[in-house]
Amino acid sequence: MEDQHSVIMLVDDNIANLKIGKNALVDTYDVYTAPSAAKMFELLERNIPSLILLDINMPEMDGYEAIKLLKEKERTRDIPVVFLTGKDDPDSEFEGLSLGAIDYIAKPFSPPLLRKRIEVHLLVEDQKKRLTVQNKTLEIQRRELQNFNDNLQQMVTEKTHTVLELQNAILKTVADLVECRDDITGGHIERTQRGLRILVNALLDQGLYPELFSVLDIELFLQSSQLHDVGKIAISDQILKKPGPLTKEEFDNMKQHTTFGVKIIEKIEAGTSACDFLDYAKILAGSHHEKWNGQGYPLGQKGDEIPIQGRLMAIADVYDALTSERPYKKAFSHEEAVQIILEGRGTHFDPLLTDMFEKVSEEFRTLR
Repeated sequence: MEDQHSVIMLVDDNIANLKIGKNALVDTYDVYTAPSAAKMFELLERNIPSLILLDINMPEMDGYEAIKLLKEKERTRDIPVVFLTGKDDPDSEFEGLSLGAIDYIAKPFSPPLLRKRIEVHLLVEDQKKRLTVQNKTLEIQRRELQNFNDNLQQMVTEKTHTVLELQNAILKTVADLVECRDDITGGHIERTQRGLRILVNALLDQGLYPELFSVLDIELFLQSSQLHDVGKIAISDQILKKPGPLTKEEFDNMKQHTTFGVKIIEKIEAGTSACDFLDYAKILAGSHHEKWNGQGYPLGQKGDEIPIQGRLMAIADVYDALTSERPYKKAFSHEEAVQIILEGRGTHFDPLLTDMFEKVSEEFRTLR
């Protein structure tokens, strides 16, 4: 829910952008505008906003330099920063996310989209505050999260159960952020997770790939599937929200969401102890678009070279894509989607898993 007292700081050297942005937000938020990074730091001496909208291309000090200074100062390091940019450059977006930005908004921006992005991010910040109160101090919260990562296989106490609920809430928030950017696929992450559970249960019931379950923590694996499309955060709005089929160049750009997802998860790994959850997430992000015949991406893996987790995710992912409506296509029926997947046996999909899917396909009908 939007906070009537939230303060938004809008930083842009273009006066017209400042006016448009302020007019779009002033009915809901207290808006401070700054025509430069230097002026922003002056305002920050007197006011700490709930969120900063920061232009990248500014004279004297650009957005990248400004966010580095923000993150160096204890007083400002926790302020959420959303970059404003006219660039269509995934590498630049990834650089900004690596520096600590939480999102990118392309200019010229749509006022309704701007308000919705801010609403989502402020909701995240509100959840963080509630979690801080629940766990008394941020230090206790960090210790509990670290303890969770170190003891994933032993979550049997009431305390570790609380931490599991906390991680689920954070994962749901991340998933919502991904779907907020890619707004044509609402519910995709939840449905694919449920589809993946159907397939995993079928594997167990039919005794297939027993070596997988000797090492797999099923619940962690299913939770990690929520991050399979996290790399879309680094794909530009022009491509994610295009109301029609992508060109070859645009599709090549979109395919990078798999490698971007792996890089994002590796960055999280660098700041934590060894964690099966992140290992599962990285496998799914990087392999769910590989194909059994080697014609998939990003690595062109073939047959058993593709991790079994990715082969399972491919079926759940394609089923949901087929049965979802897009601006450039109608949704296929359940029967049509099942038939298409069966026709992909041995080319797109693992033959053994395709046969298994056929046996439990009626369960997929309930996903919608």
